[in-house]
Amino acid sequence: MKILRLLLGDQLNAEHSWFTNTDANCTYLMAELKQETTYVTHHIQKVVAFFASMRSFADYLKEQGHQVHYIKINDPENPHELKALIEQQIGKTAAEKFEYLLPDEYRLDKQLEAIASSLSIPSASFDTEHFLTSRDTLKNFYKGKKQLVMESFYRMMRKEHDILMVNGQPEGGSWNYDQSNRKKWKGTPSIPPALEFSKDISGLYKEIQQANIKTIGSLHPNSFNWPTNRDESLQVLQYFIENLLTHFGDFQDALHTDQKFLFHSRLSFAMNSKMLSPKEVIHGVLEYYHAHKDTLDISQVEGFIRQILGWREYMRGIYWKEMPAYALTNALENKNPLPGFYWTGNTKMNCLSHAIHQSLEEAYAHHIQRLMITGNYALLTQTDPNEVDNWYLGIYIDAIEWVEITNTRGMSQFADGGIVATKPYVSSANYINKMGNYCGECHYDPNEKFGETACPFNALYWNFLDAKKEHLKSNPRMGMMLRLLDKKDEVELDKLRKRAKHIIENPGEY
Repeated sequence: MKILRLLLGDQLNAEHSWFTNTDANCTYLMAELKQETTYVTHHIQKVVAFFASMRSFADYLKEQGHQVHYIKINDPENPHELKALIEQQIGKTAAEKFEYLLPDEYRLDKQLEAIASSLSIPSASFDTEHFLTSRDTLKNFYKGKKQLVMESFYRMMRKEHDILMVNGQPEGGSWNYDQSNRKKWKGTPSIPPALEFSKDISGLYKEIQQANIKTIGSLHPNSFNWPTNRDESLQVLQYFIENLLTHFGDFQDALHTDQKFLFHSRLSFAMNSKMLSPKEVIHGVLEYYHAHKDTLDISQVEGFIRQILGWREYMRGIYWKEMPAYALTNALENKNPLPGFYWTGNTKMNCLSHAIHQSLEEAYAHHIQRLMITGNYALLTQTDPNEVDNWYLGIYIDAIEWVEITNTRGMSQFADGGIVATKPYVSSANYINKMGNYCGECHYDPNEKFGETACPFNALYWNFLDAKKEHLKSNPRMGMMLRLLDKKDEVELDKLRKRAKHIIENPGEY
C-alpha cells in the first residue's frame, strides 16, 4: 500500500518509531507553506530557523533511505495551503492512505481532522512520541480538583518518572528549591560565552525575501547561531550542562544589561521543534549531576528540571484541557492597544528598551524578561491580550501556540482569570530594581512615583490595582496589596491615576 505521511515543521523527531524502518511505498511530505508564515508576523530568525531545520531533517531522512518529497517556499508547485498541498500530493504519489502526526496547535489539529475526513482515501493520526505526558494527562490528574496548582502536578511527574527521587522521597529533602533561584547577578561568577555556530544562511534568507514574507526583527545572514539540526541541538545541550548548569538555578531570575543569556540554556527552540526530547534533556542533566555532586548543587539541577518536567508539560496539558475557549479569555477586560515601541524598542524605560531590542535582535528573551518586563508592562497598561498574544507568538523563536498562549494569556496577563497563575504577576519598579541593573542606567528613578523622572511602572502598578480591585478582591494572594491600596490618601491616589492615564494614552512620550 502506498502511504503519504505528513511532517510539520515542529515534528523533527529523528527518534520517532516511524523512522525505524524504510519503506519504498511510504513517502514523507514536508513543505514550507505561506499559511504558516502569515497567521502572525514572525521574527525573521524564527522563519529561517524552522525552514533550515526542516531542510536539514529532510536531508537526514533521505540519508537514512526514506522517500521524502520536500517543497520549498518558492517552488512553483507549492500551493502554500495545507489542504491543497495534501490533495495535490496524494494525486502525485497515487497514495492509498494518508497519515500524519498529531499537531501541537489546536488550529492545525482541527484543520487536519477536517482534511482527513474529506479525503477519498483512509487516514490515520499518530502521537509525536515527544512529550512525557499525553494530551489528557493533566485533565485527568486534576479531575474533581478546584485548583490546577502546578506544584502538585510536578510532584506527580517526579514520582511517576522517578526523577530526583530516593526511596519515594525527593532527593535532598525538598521538592522545590525556588527560593534559592532568585539571586541578582552582580558580575560574578563569570558567565561563559554563548555557544555560536556562525552559519551562513544567506541563500535561505534570500529565498524568504523573494517570497515576500513579512517578518520582524533583525538577522545576520552570515552568522546564524541557532541550532538547525540534531547534532547542533545536542551540542547546545552538552554546552549548557558542562558550562552553565552549575549556576543556572541561582541566577535564572536575574536581569542584566550586559548579559543577554546569563546562564540560560537556550534549548527551547531545539525542544519545541522536537530535535531534542525532554527525556534526553532531563537525563543528560541528571547523568552529569550524579557524576559531579561534589561541585554541582541540587538546587541548580532541580530548578532546571522543574521547567522541563513540570512547567513545560503542565502548560501543554493546560492548553489541551482549555482550548479553544482559552484563546478568547479576557478576565480582566483589558482593551488597550499594545504600545508601538514593542515593535521598535524605542522607549526611555531602560528595562523595556533592553528586553525589546534584545528580542528583536536575538528572537529570544528569558522568562523573567518576558514575564516581569514586557508582560508586566502590557498588563499594567491593561493591553488587550489578543495583541499581547500576537506579539509573543511572532517575536520569539521558540513560540508555538501551545506553549506561548498559556504563558502569555495565563501566566503573564492573567486573562484566564487564574487557571494558570494564582495571582496577576505585576510589580512596580521595586522588583525590577531588585533583580537587575536596568534601573541604574535608566532615565527614570525607580524610587519616584510622581514627576517627569518617576518610573512609569510605579504609577501604573497602583493604578492597575485600583482599576481592577473588583476583579481581584476575592483573590487571597492579592489581599495585602489591596489593603495597602485602601490605606492610600485619596489625593495621592488621584495623582497616581492621572499619571498612569497619561502614560497609557501617550506611550510614545515614555
